[in-house]
Amino acid sequence: MTSPLPHRSATSTAPERQDEEELHRRRTAITALGHELRALVDAAVRTTAAPSTLNRVSDGVHRLTAQLTGHPRTRAEVPEVDEFPGGVRMYSPVTGTGSPLAPPLHVTRLDRGATGTCTLGIAHEGPPGYGHGGISAMLLDELMGWACATAGIPGMTVSLQMRYHRPVPLESPLRVLAHVTGTEGRKVYVTGSIATEEDLSTVLVAAEGVFVSPDPEQARALFPSLRSAPR
Repeated sequence: MTSPLPHRSATSTAPERQDEEELHRRRTAITALGHELRALVDAAVRTTAAPSTLNRVSDGVHRLTAQLTGHPRTRAEVPEVDEFPGGVRMYSPVTGTGSPLAPPLHVTRLDRGATGTCTLGIAHEGPPGYGHGGISAMLLDELMGWACATAGIPGMTVSLQMRYHRPVPLESPLRVLAHVTGTEGRKVYVTGSIATEEDLSTVLVAAEGVFVSPDPEQARALFPSLRSAPR
């Protein structure tokens, strides 16, 4: 009796499974380190410890940093654990679970839009108790970019107009929304907003943006490390 699947298909999928398992292990480890780094950053910006303690911790962090050996990623190099464009960005300062800077923002795709949830910490503080205005702009810029990708036209920011209606509280769950409102050639028009999960009807920050999808030649020039240009 002939097997319904050629023998080579079983062997050809083994390396793929191994690659997927290794990718999962790396992403899990990166996420764990990112979590601990965010906890360290939070502790560092809250502490009132004595200078002797700060110096001792500083020395310890220096020793830990020295353990992160291996080939350092260059400026334009896309990490092997990332999916660019339009996918996972492990070290994104907005969504990256491996980033000590990110809240991180958890994104869900919508029809021609996206929604995101996060909680800003003391490290994101502007006025005491509230988020820095630049952090709000960064959240919206990121999610509006996701909205473009969801609409099938991934693009880069050309303009971003912000309106700050009320301060964004720290340590309060936030909801960020973005929707594509129109397109014109390679231009994409997007709106976005930030509210608290507790009061979704009250917009704290609103934005209007224009994004442009680079043509293939521009994409190759901007992202030379990609095997193929973003589409």
